[in-house]
Amino acid sequence: MRQNLYLLFAILAIALLGFVYFNYTFSWLSKGLHDMLEFTPSVENKPEVNTDLRFPEGIKYNQPDVSNSRSDVTTLTPWLAPIVWEGTFDLSVIDSIYLQKNITVATTVFALGKYVRFLKEFLESAEQHFMVGYRVHYYLFTDRPDEVPMVTLRPGRQLTKIKTPSSSRWQEITLRRMEMIEKLIEERLVIEADYIFSLDVDTKFYCHWGAETLSDIVAVLHPGYFGTPRTAFPYERRPKSVAFIPPEEGDYYYGGAVIGGRIGNVHKLTKACRVQLDVDRANKIEAVWQEESHLNKYFLYNKPSKVLSPEYLWQDFKQKTSNMKVIRFSQVIKNYAEVRPNP
Repeated sequence: MRQNLYLLFAILAIALLGFVYFNYTFSWLSKGLHDMLEFTPSVENKPEVNTDLRFPEGIKYNQPDVSNSRSDVTTLTPWLAPIVWEGTFDLSVIDSIYLQKNITVATTVFALGKYVRFLKEFLESAEQHFMVGYRVHYYLFTDRPDEVPMVTLRPGRQLTKIKTPSSSRWQEITLRRMEMIEKLIEERLVIEADYIFSLDVDTKFYCHWGAETLSDIVAVLHPGYFGTPRTAFPYERRPKSVAFIPPEEGDYYYGGAVIGGRIGNVHKLTKACRVQLDVDRANKIEAVWQEESHLNKYFLYNKPSKVLSPEYLWQDFKQKTSNMKVIRFSQVIKNYAEVRPNP
């Protein structure tokens, strides 16, 4: 009888200890779960991934058309980056998004040697058509600062002259451009601008160029090779060069006269191309189209997030094709032998 009583007490004690342990464990787990829920941000509190597309309320505009607005041209790359053509964007929607951001667009221009003669037309046409309504800061690299023309700039726009040594070879000038943009970004643009475009000076704006061109990293289709097979592209085909692209590879041929995007992304691009140029120089080889060859190599493996159609880089000597509804930016006719330094 006494043994049975001891056994009963032992069972009750074990049960009581189990109850206390269970209560403590449950309380600890509940507190931990509460703390986790308390301090883990909810989905609603997470920052928006794409803050670029925040749209103000109360702006009225036409409903987007679900059909392809341009059936005569390709408007999307295989990696789903838009190709910007006239008729593929609503400027009122785009400006409603970007004007409220109060962004600054840095614009680098290189006017060395006799190329300073193209500055007046470039700047005057840019003030008529380029990023109108936005803050623009031109950074002008030139070896002839005294010959820079006086051009009236719109409010909120400015020009900074950067004294730059010239060269006896025009190829050397293009080879150094990536390095100079890289340094400018590191020393100034990281705190002075949001986006950057590097544009050739021997060009002219003929029509609107605005915020529809903004993106992380932007390339432009070269007008001379748009619609041609990759085997016809003037890529660097010598394996000794870092810019080498095999005949069976390549998407498009991009023009070096226009490079753009967010400051950080363009810094990565210019630094990568500058490193590639340095390697080629050490190996005593120069890519067939200097920086443009390295640019195309970079874009082959680092796809642009937006591609501009040839509307944004035409050539004045070319006849306008049927799919070109507008020419926005074009290279002017010139005598290369006369304006370029000796090769």
